[in-house]
Amino acid sequence: MSSTPTMQPRQPRPQSERGGIVVLDFGGQYTQLIARRIREQQVFSAVLPCNSSLEKIKAFEPAGIVLSGGPSSVYDPQAPKCDPNVLSIGVPVLGICYGMQWITHTLGGKVVNAGRQEYGRASLDRSCGTARPESEIFAGVPQSLRIWNNHGDHVHTLPEGFHATAMTENAIAAVEHAGKKIYAVQFHPEVNHTENGTQILRNFLFRVCHAEPKWSGAAFIEETTQAIKEKVGEKWAICALSGGVDSTVAAVLVHRVMGEKLTNIFVNTGMLRKNEFADTLEMLRDRLHLKVIGVDASDRFLEKLKGVSDPERKRKIIGGEFIAVFAEEAQKLQKGDAHGEIGFLVQGTLYPDVIESVSVKGPSATIKTHHNVGGLPENMPFALIEPLRDLFKDEVRRIGKDLGLPSEILLKHPFPGPGLAVRLLGEISREPLVTLQDADAIVTEEIRSAGLYEKVWQAFAVLLPVRSVGVMGDDRTYGLTVAVRVVQSDDAMTADWVRLPGDVLERISTRIVNEVRGVTRVVYDISSKPPSTIEWE
Repeated sequence: MSSTPTMQPRQPRPQSERGGIVVLDFGGQYTQLIARRIREQQVFSAVLPCNSSLEKIKAFEPAGIVLSGGPSSVYDPQAPKCDPNVLSIGVPVLGICYGMQWITHTLGGKVVNAGRQEYGRASLDRSCGTARPESEIFAGVPQSLRIWNNHGDHVHTLPEGFHATAMTENAIAAVEHAGKKIYAVQFHPEVNHTENGTQILRNFLFRVCHAEPKWSGAAFIEETTQAIKEKVGEKWAICALSGGVDSTVAAVLVHRVMGEKLTNIFVNTGMLRKNEFADTLEMLRDRLHLKVIGVDASDRFLEKLKGVSDPERKRKIIGGEFIAVFAEEAQKLQKGDAHGEIGFLVQGTLYPDVIESVSVKGPSATIKTHHNVGGLPENMPFALIEPLRDLFKDEVRRIGKDLGLPSEILLKHPFPGPGLAVRLLGEISREPLVTLQDADAIVTEEIRSAGLYEKVWQAFAVLLPVRSVGVMGDDRTYGLTVAVRVVQSDDAMTADWVRLPGDVLERISTRIVNEVRGVTRVVYDISSKPPSTIEWE
């Protein structure tokens, strides 16, 4: 079975996903934030490429459609487009930023390059619309408010039947055709910088689309377990279990359905955190009572990675080797008399994994290949079960809480599937891995000691292929450099670097230099996502 992921909806959609919102992605940096803001209102949302077919869109039985922002001009030769018929399939449409410009351009209005571009904060004035009935999407919203803009072009002439409902000093900020239920805003209501942005989205969801707030953890668990039961039949399954929150929630969820027919496999690739293999096995077996096989495959992984420095090749090699290990373990299991046919591989794949690994923006490029999505081999010996594929990290944690998982698992920092392979820049070998494990353990210990572990999204060390001059004792050294990365995020789609107290940074640096052999310099990463990613590779 090919592992190449698609964004095609399952047939039929679960009940809680029907009547939700389809977000068509034109390449905007806030697209996934739109989807999350909608789900926060307990309304299901799905992100599809802007060039998706009408059939794919209609299969979600949406109550409404949102057209996202994007960096292009509608006049660019390769400007992203969607089927114009999305504006006439009988469901309300909300265009945001580029989405507003695309609607205007498509329906005969005029978009021009702004004489004065608008990036960042601006003041919105709704007094231009006071002579008309109150706009549904601005119900309960003040006449003036602070908004967040991010555009170079703006709407100059409206299509026939549209009228402006809000302005900024330099541009038309909102338009609508209430009869056709087409609404558009030039600003970004999904970001926290926009005042009353949540209210504007709620108005679209509930006043315009009449969406039902039926997307919940309980509904997800019930519908997902039923779908798994129907899918697996009499076959058995193995689960790629890492001990992180994603794979653990997936394992517990599938275990509810399959019981002893599910065997979890925890693979030591040699690129885990310090002492993680033994500690995780103990937790999974003793605390969660899962059936787990621990496989130490560190030698074979390191052999496969010898001489490889390109991060995409690393991810693909690791993804392929994972499957090879799982296939071998499945064969061993099936030789037992009490074991049935293993037809499925369970993974804790999340929505951001899919989104970053597969272009959902029509003409856009892949950000990076996640080992459990685009990094899998073309010919798989198993069919995939990915019960969390439509969820963001914070949603997975809520599902885990509903399943009764302990907080030490739910609050565990995310760890990349390829492990330290994407935190050790350049070629992978055992000695620098040990160096990185020791440095990373110190970062975690000091973040915990400062009472910050549960307050930040991720904290870790990166070993750089950079040496610098130092002095230790009376000797000149030419040692290794470690970068410390601590970020805050809600879902890993965006992230900001954490302003750690100086004394915490000092303790981390002092301990790493004194306790980790060969390291003479520690630097702190103050890059946010975007433009950087959380991981270095």
